Amino acid sequence: MPLILGTNSIKDTGYDVDNSLRFNKGDDPSLSRSTGDGNERIGTFSFWMKSDDEGVIFRIYTDGNNFFDIGVDGNRQLQVRNKASGSYNLDLRTNQVFRDPSAWKHIFIVIDTTQSTESNRAKMFINGTQVTSFGASTYPSQNDDLFMNANSKTAEISGTSGVRVNGYLAEFVLIDGTVKAVTDFGEFDSDSPTIWKPIDVSGLSGDKGVNGFYLDFEDSSALGNCAFGGTDFTVSNLTAIDQSTDTCTNNFATLNPLANLTGSPTFSEGNLKVAGDNSANHNWQTTFVVSSGKWYWELKDLTSSPDGSLLFYDQSISSGSHPGYGFVLNTRKKVINGSPTGSAIGSSAQNDIWSMALDLDNGKMFIARNGTYLESGDPANGTNPFIQTSDGLPSEGVFGGHVYNGSMELNFGSPSFSISSGNTDGNGFGNFEYAPPSGFLALCTNNLNA
Repeated sequence: MPLILGTNSIKDTGYDVDNSLRFNKGDDPSLSRSTGDGNERIGTFSFWMKSDDEGVIFRIYTDGNNFFDIGVDGNRQLQVRNKASGSYNLDLRTNQVFRDPSAWKHIFIVIDTTQSTESNRAKMFINGTQVTSFGASTYPSQNDDLFMNANSKTAEISGTSGVRVNGYLAEFVLIDGTVKAVTDFGEFDSDSPTIWKPIDVSGLSGDKGVNGFYLDFEDSSALGNCAFGGTDFTVSNLTAIDQSTDTCTNNFATLNPLANLTGSPTFSEGNLKVAGDNSANHNWQTTFVVSSGKWYWELKDLTSSPDGSLLFYDQSISSGSHPGYGFVLNTRKKVINGSPTGSAIGSSAQNDIWSMALDLDNGKMFIARNGTYLESGDPANGTNPFIQTSDGLPSEGVFGGHVYNGSMELNFGSPSFSISSGNTDGNGFGNFEYAPPSGFLALCTNNLNA
């Protein structure tokens, strides 16, 4: 069976989240709106996130001495804080760190300063389980007013320039003035009781209060639309291409910044873009490990003089300019067991879109440039493979490659670059420039678990 690195996505949730919003810190993205006279003592926050970076997820900000925020700090610990007149009267910070770039996580925070018991005035849950151990734990005094629903302020998602969100957010909800239970937003799977999954929250609209909202990110032309019917958010530096189908109910492969490979590449665009200078071959690999099935993905080379590769190789490989099997763009040669071999094939130019169709069930790899398969390959019929088992193609591994003095964007089905045509796989998943061959699928959990 196919394998996947740690994730919180499963095959059948009973409720599908169609879209998330991809934030790229370098673009300075945010959503904002003005607040009304809400409840400053009671509030409930719920959202799903896929990120391995620090960032301010939500904030109400007056100045550096007066604010409320939820975010991930520089140590990758989730925190919720309220600062009033220069002092923190709420500061909770998890011991748990968020460094997994492959996993969707559900964050649930409830605040009720009217509670007599200190630890009941602010609670955190991660994937349905309450956090009970904190690296910092300052609780508000009973009946303290916090800025979370303060009047005439600006509420921001991905707040604070320089510490914007880097990654994906989905199903973002604020309930103003009502304490909700974590089970109003998710449930444990009956067949896999350690797996937490989302449920439909649209029925909570009546509890939203003055400042409550629900962002489902389903309208690419109005990404700040409040699905509860409340005030919409103003969108800054986010466009339709930032709407993603990578969600907590269908998790797509991305690049893995934790992989221990040659070079020090820079990752961006939700870990779908990789860049490197001329100091080394900067290697990259995906978050998914596959051992069977037929898989399709695309690579767009943004470099003026293309120098990179697209490969498949054993995950245990941790060095080498071109680990594994595939194609290197600058020499235009086949790569067998880490070595470019044979004569140059075809041509390569900036903004080319390269495709790999990998058939692990029959031990065959096919490579295409701008929709035309090299060496007359026909993946749908399985004829004329570019590389096959007899060449040493591994039966299990990761997709990867390198970039030298340039950048490239990867598309595993939820692209960060514009697609001119739009093609799904046979199961209806993914968005590709070229049609995946019959039987070849996008790299997402709904296909892995099919």
